[in-house]
Amino acid sequence: MRVLKGHTEEVRAVSEIPDCNRALSGSWDKTLRLWDLETGQTLCVLDGHKHTVNAVVVLANGSRALSASGDDTLRLWDLATGETLRTLEGHTDEIRTVAVLGDGNRVLSGSHDYTLRLWDLAVGKKLPPFQGHTDSVGAVAVLANGSLALSGSRDHTLRLWDLATGETVRTLKGHTNGVTVVAVLGDGSLGLSGSWDSTLRLWDLATGETLRILGGHAGAVSTVASIGEGYLALSGSWDTTLRLWDLATGQTLRVFKGHAGPVNALAVTADGRGALSGSSDKTLGLWDLATGEMRALVGHTSRVNAVALIGKSGSALSGSWDTTLRLWDLATGETLRILEGHSSRVNAVAVFANGRRALSGSHDATLRLWDLVSGNCIAEFMADAAINCLAFAHDDLIVAGSDDGRIHILEIREP
Repeated sequence: MRVLKGHTEEVRAVSEIPDCNRALSGSWDKTLRLWDLETGQTLCVLDGHKHTVNAVVVLANGSRALSASGDDTLRLWDLATGETLRTLEGHTDEIRTVAVLGDGNRVLSGSHDYTLRLWDLAVGKKLPPFQGHTDSVGAVAVLANGSLALSGSRDHTLRLWDLATGETVRTLKGHTNGVTVVAVLGDGSLGLSGSWDSTLRLWDLATGETLRILGGHAGAVSTVASIGEGYLALSGSWDTTLRLWDLATGQTLRVFKGHAGPVNALAVTADGRGALSGSSDKTLGLWDLATGEMRALVGHTSRVNAVALIGKSGSALSGSWDTTLRLWDLATGETLRILEGHSSRVNAVAVFANGRRALSGSHDATLRLWDLVSGNCIAEFMADAAINCLAFAHDDLIVAGSDDGRIHILEIREP
C-alpha cells in the first residue's frame, strides 16, 4: 500500500481518472487534489470552495471534474489548469452527492435542502452584472446587431449598454416616472419606451434625444411591441386597453377594448395581423388587429405577466403570478402543458428561435431554462434579486434585468 499525503483534513471523496493512472480527491480542507498514482505526488491543488468538499466526479474524457460542497455549490473544474470553469448555484444547503448522467452533459446533485437538482453542464454561465441604474430595472431590449442593449428603470431613465464591456454608452432622460417597457425599432436606430407617466416616447438612440411623445393612455404604459418595419407600434396599459400607433405622426390609429384588467404583456404575430396580450384579469387575449376582435384564453389563476409567440407553430407561452408557465394551442385555445417550478410569480418569458426551449424569469430571483417538449426544467440560474425582464442578444446570449438595478448577461449553449 502507498499512502498519498497532502490534504490537511479528512478526505471525503475520491474518483479515478480512466486510462491515465491519476485520481482526484476532495477533502474537508475545502480543496481537491489531482494525484499521480505512480509517484504519489500532487499534480495540482484545486482551490475555490468555501466549505468542505463532499463529493467529486470526473467527467467522461478525463479533462474536467465536478465537485459538491458544503458551501451549497457545485464547481466544474478544468483539470489541466486547475481553474474553475463554472460555479453552479441553486441549492440552499450543503450538497452531499453528485452523479453524472448519460453522455456527461447532465449531472444530478443531492442536498441537505431536501432536493435533487438536474444540471445541464453545456447550458450556461452567468457573467458579471452591469451596474448603473439607481433603481429596479423592469425592461430590456437588444439591438439587431447584438452588441448593444437598451434598458428601462424605475429611476425614470433608459440606458444604452455595450454588451462587450458592460459600460453605459448613453443615458436617456425624459420620462417623469418609472420606465416600464422598452423596444428597439427597425435597424436599431430608434427606441420606444413606455412609462408610469402614461406616455410613450420615441427616441433617437444615436443622440439620446426624444423624437416624439405619444399620449393617450389613461394609465401606466406597461407593454409595447413594434409591427413590421417599425413605423407602427402596439401598446398595452393599466387602463385595460391596447392602442395602435402611427409612429411617424404620433397618432392613435385604433383603441382595442376587451380585457377587464390591466394589460401587462404583448406579442405581435410575424405577419403583423394579430397580437397576443396578457392581463391582470388572469386571461390571455388573442386579437385580430384588423377587426379588433378578441378571443380569451383561460387557465391561469392569477395575473398574466408575460407572453411569447413560438414562431409559426401556432402555439404560445405565458407566465403568471400563479408561479406557472403555460404552453397554449392558439387554434383551440387549450393549454398543452403547465410548467411548474418557480416559487414566486413569473415576470418574463423568452422562447429560443428553434421553439424547443424557453427561459423564464421570476420574482423568486431565478431564471429557469425549460424543455418545451417535455415540460422539464433543464437548468436554474440564481440572481440576487427578482428577475423582471428578458431579451435575446442572439440565440445563445440572454440579457436580463433585476430588481436590484442590475443587468445580467447569461450565455447559453445548445447541447
